[in-house]
Amino acid sequence: MNYHYPLDDTWSKQEVIDVVNFFSLVEQAYEKQVKRDDFLAAYQKFKQVVPAKNEEKTYFREFEQASGYASFAVVKKARNSEQQTIKMM
Repeated sequence: MNYHYPLDDTWSKQEVIDVVNFFSLVEQAYEKQVKRDDFLAAYQKFKQVVPAKNEEKTYFREFEQASGYASFAVVKKARNSEQQTIKMM
């Protein structure tokens, strides 16, 4: 893929790593599969960096426009699933 992750230049190095890791797992959920627990842990770290719901929606929208992958759909499926892995169709 040839696109950029939505990032904020005021974030620390660790915060950038946490956000990139989250979006990487969103990609993996669509392209292969991802462990549910790993994904939810990454989402919790993402929420520590981006706690406001409106900011989250903005980053999710920017990422979906760039990649075609809907982050919220993966979050919703992971929250509502009892399966060990998440695979988006």
